Amino acid sequence: MAPMIDMIFLLLIFFLVTAKWRPQEDFLPFQLPAAQAQDAVLGRPEALEIHIFATQIGCRVQIGQLHTVQIDNETIDANLALLMDKIAESLRTQKRFAGDPVEIICGPEVKWEYLAKIYNLFFGAGLTDITFRMTE
Repeated sequence: MAPMIDMIFLLLIFFLVTAKWRPQEDFLPFQLPAAQAQDAVLGRPEALEIHIFATQIGCRVQIGQLHTVQIDNETIDANLALLMDKIAESLRTQKRFAGDPVEIICGPEVKWEYLAKIYNLFFGAGLTDITFRMTE
């Protein structure tokens, strides 16, 4: 009987020593979607660049290479409405969506009030992915 008990304890010690008690290090708890051949993976679209330049009576907004809108102090509301029309036209001609990225590139001499109004105009129009490119 004693040799059988010794053998059971030896097996128990063997299994305790050889057991792996921690999870695998390369294990990540997520599931990959099923592969489908007909679905194409679309990349992130290139950002629509909006350049803002300071002028003596306001600022000039250039939408990509397509349109330029002058924003003056006296007619700022009308100019912002024109800017919104040009942005909508640019989005339509380039087949972009409101969720596509927009990048504002602003010179250091542009007044903050113009930049804030242009940003608010874009955000109010539904453009949600607006970023600023840093310039020196």
